[in-house]
Amino acid sequence: MAISQKPDPEKVVWHPSASYVEQSRLVRFLRRHGLPDYESLFRRSVEDLEWFWNAVSEDLELQWIRPYTKVYDSSAGVAWTKWWIGGRYNYVQNCLDRHLPRLKDKIAIRYEGEEGTSRTLTYAELLDEVNRLANGLKRLGIREGDRVGIFMPLTPECAIATLAVSRIGAIYIPIFSGFGASAVATRLADCDAVALITADGFPRRGRPVPMKETADEALRSTPSVKHVVVHRRQGSQVPWTQGRDHWWDDVVAEQSSQCPPEPTEAEDPYMIIYTSGTTGRPKGTIHVHGGFPIKGTMDMAYGFDFKDSDTMFWLTDLGWMMGPWEIIGVLTLGGTMLLYDGAIDFPEPDRLWALVERHKVTVVGISPTAIRAMMRHGEDGVRRHDLRALRLLGATGEPWNPKAWLWYFHHVGGGRCPVLNYSGGTEISGGIVGCTVLHPQKPCCFTGPVLGMDADVYDDQGKPVRGAVGELVIRKPWPGMTRGFWRDAERYLQTYWSRWPDVWVHGDWVRVDEDGFWFIQGRSDDTIKIAGKRVGPAEVESALVSHPAVSEAAAIGVPDELKGEKIVCFAVLKPGAAPSDDLRHALAETVTAQLGKALRPERVLFVRDLPKTRNAKIMRRVIRAKYLNTEPGDLSSLENPQAVEEISRAR
Repeated sequence: MAISQKPDPEKVVWHPSASYVEQSRLVRFLRRHGLPDYESLFRRSVEDLEWFWNAVSEDLELQWIRPYTKVYDSSAGVAWTKWWIGGRYNYVQNCLDRHLPRLKDKIAIRYEGEEGTSRTLTYAELLDEVNRLANGLKRLGIREGDRVGIFMPLTPECAIATLAVSRIGAIYIPIFSGFGASAVATRLADCDAVALITADGFPRRGRPVPMKETADEALRSTPSVKHVVVHRRQGSQVPWTQGRDHWWDDVVAEQSSQCPPEPTEAEDPYMIIYTSGTTGRPKGTIHVHGGFPIKGTMDMAYGFDFKDSDTMFWLTDLGWMMGPWEIIGVLTLGGTMLLYDGAIDFPEPDRLWALVERHKVTVVGISPTAIRAMMRHGEDGVRRHDLRALRLLGATGEPWNPKAWLWYFHHVGGGRCPVLNYSGGTEISGGIVGCTVLHPQKPCCFTGPVLGMDADVYDDQGKPVRGAVGELVIRKPWPGMTRGFWRDAERYLQTYWSRWPDVWVHGDWVRVDEDGFWFIQGRSDDTIKIAGKRVGPAEVESALVSHPAVSEAAAIGVPDELKGEKIVCFAVLKPGAAPSDDLRHALAETVTAQLGKALRPERVLFVRDLPKTRNAKIMRRVIRAKYLNTEPGDLSSLENPQAVEEISRAR
């Protein structure tokens, strides 16, 4: 099979072997359609959307409750493209029911808890559990279109909950298990959730995390939630609200294991997943049955070459899009997933590699931050474990540095496994850029755009640019694109479609080198990303100003060798309040209590004023530049230039 890309071999560290190429799903796809090479397939995937996505549906053998009559319709505008016109599709049917004739006794989920407990669920057992919970939810009165929050550690019950909610046509809201009460409440309130599925608690580094208590605090300000289903993860005593709270076991008790999937339209929503921007409240990105599940599965099949013989372990959380992506993609493709609920270096630093060995993982996915953390423990922890089952290394979350990438490649993959870099976003349903097993690799690289993604790099004039950093853009629609923000269509259009006509501007800086390899350089907006978790400055600032001593606040992300970024906060105090170390500590604690320990500020600094535009928008770009002693750029829109020096003095 021809591979047309021919980079400088002195810069390439991995070349695909004949076995990787010949046994790949991509080569099978190419031969099925008589295409000579990957580049021919990619061109056709972005030039003939109707052909490509129809071919994907056929190749993945997706089952349609009612066949579609047309692949897509952009008559309402590219930003509002609809897919699989006339089709009825419930993705849960494709995750479970269609596999039973062949895979009913195959393990769908392997699970290990931090304390060492382990379980497995076959496809048949998983379907039974999903159906019983689905029937229990219906008995509580939850119906198609209702919103249900899922605030759980990554246990089998977490996966069961997502599938059960979707099976009955309701819409789930995945919530990061480490969030504080305020962040949980914001998401539940924004979409008027009627129910929450949570756990009593979970262990982290041997200590209990009281999840139900956090949920209860969040629910004090979310009266729309009428039912709370609680899974006994730890068996701990928890506060209880009679009539509202229900034990999971009671909800599923005596429920039938038969529950036909709701015949949802392909454009019916199944998930609202929140992502933070640089201003305002978190954005509720809407995803539909015929969108995220098909796009994400396509990426996993052809980008990660995932087969039904594979076991995937992606280090994630349900609140990060890689959680839903893993659950849906693995099950649709008939494979096995490993779910782990715990710290990756507890009780010993090599826990992660022990998991990979013990469960014979073939595809592992991890963020650069996690690798940087593992590197501190040295190579011995990796060498102690037999990782020969691994054939593919996945990575996403933030940009790599070469040292960490090479450590992952050499010490985890033994120099034989490619590192399949993957970058896109919550609003994308997976990747914009990625890698394949057909292409050679440089450290930290992407092969280029994912199949079906007409992506490019634009300069400030909206022209394609190579050899220089530019904006990552997408010029044609794809099934996984968010169907807008929940109850905020204008914000969706302004965020992604307002810079150039009919062009999605993603907000990432990208460079394409002389050999055609792509490299992500970071975000082009103010969003803070800590260890792969995004948080908007507004959420951090909202927590700060909730303290009685603070009148205004700004939060920025600054580089951190381990986590990618860390949070630095600037607070303007109210009259009568004085700066002190005690107050500094109290403000950091306030943010931690509301948003979770993962988002605790690294520093809290005091200033008398914050740089603002004339329309009162805080200029975080300027604050960050002054803090890092870099060029702040254009200051012409500043209302109060003297405030810039406040940032310098605050250090």
